Amino acid sequence: MNKGSLSMAWWAICSAMFWLVVAATLAMNFGTINALIGLGLSVITYGLINAVITRYAIKTGLSVALFSRVLFGKVGATLATLIFFATAIYYSVFEGSVIAVAIQAYFPSLSIEMAYLLVVMYSVPLVFGSVQTWLDKFNGILLPFYILGLIAAVAVSINEYGYSNAWLELGPEGGDPENGWWNCFTYFMGVWILMMYTWDYARFGKEDDSGFHAKINFGMPFYLFTFMVNGVVGIFLAATIPTEGGLSEVSVVLAILKLMGIWGLLFVWVSQTRINTANFYLAAENMQAFFERFGLSAVPRFVWAIAVGGVVYALMLLNVFNFILQALAYQGIFVVAWVAIALAHIFSPKYDQLFDGHIECCPQRVTSFNPCGLIAWFSGAGLGIVLLNFANPSLALFAAPVTFLVSFCVYLMLLNSAKHHWFVKEETVTN
Repeated sequence: MNKGSLSMAWWAICSAMFWLVVAATLAMNFGTINALIGLGLSVITYGLINAVITRYAIKTGLSVALFSRVLFGKVGATLATLIFFATAIYYSVFEGSVIAVAIQAYFPSLSIEMAYLLVVMYSVPLVFGSVQTWLDKFNGILLPFYILGLIAAVAVSINEYGYSNAWLELGPEGGDPENGWWNCFTYFMGVWILMMYTWDYARFGKEDDSGFHAKINFGMPFYLFTFMVNGVVGIFLAATIPTEGGLSEVSVVLAILKLMGIWGLLFVWVSQTRINTANFYLAAENMQAFFERFGLSAVPRFVWAIAVGGVVYALMLLNVFNFILQALAYQGIFVVAWVAIALAHIFSPKYDQLFDGHIECCPQRVTSFNPCGLIAWFSGAGLGIVLLNFANPSLALFAAPVTFLVSFCVYLMLLNSAKHHWFVKEETVTN
């Protein structure tokens, strides 16, 4: 793909009520300054890691599924694709529910169940096409409307309620907690699934454009807008617009609808539809990769897109949001470990030395279980989950960073002494 098309497809990720609400929530719990520091550190971290991932994905053309096969073997790769598509489905449920609530609030004669169905029915066909042929154009058209909507939301709120510096002074009663910035930074480690999103989009890039994609498109400028600009707007709106009940994506949406009317509904639709093209697309892509392991490789991707829609609708109806949040916390730990192992593999020359620069990911050749990747993955993720569940709250804040460090170091150590047959089945020699 040329860099313009890939950029428009990828920048679907930047628009979501989630980015506004999570920044505002962090500001209310830990203070605005701490939230902004955490966002800034996240911009730098995401930019640096995704620059490495982007260059490698473009150079090799491998998807997350294929690369995971190298790291973990066929069975381990199946687990990676399961975590990936399950997480993408969960985000589809959240963001789709926000659109449904907005539609139902504006058209109260429509039941929420019908609004859920409407959202799923129009979202699924949007991902029948590929990133190269459709999603880039669709999201490219909608991007200016999202930016205009963001500006309009701020302008209308100032016109209605006036400007105040209160947004800079948000925080809990009793003052900002010590090391609140660390809480904000580690919270965003729970969204490192974006590293996997990056990988599966970046692989479509041209090698000649790898510098642009690494530095700009998937780099810090993208996260400066996605995290910082959206975050500042979210904090400002939360401090300016009165919302009923606790702060959530839904409460912000209802406040925007009350303030902007039909234009608010259009803004929410643009925002959530753009992000859900990525969620639905990657969920279908990795669901297909997961079930290929079970002999369903001939099933076309549009069928998996329909299956994703069915699962999303069922989860919306079941209203299992508390369960989903708990599942995302555990899956986030596994994703952080995956990213650490991916970086260790990219940085180490050992694999290239073993295979003379060739990447072996053929399912007939790779082993079912690669001890190098699996030991690193489960040791890091296991320790992270223990800290998350059994440590005191202060130690729990280090669950994701400890997961990263342990997985990275263990993989590097094992890779340095790795054997050829850990990655590839031994050849059977017959006379």
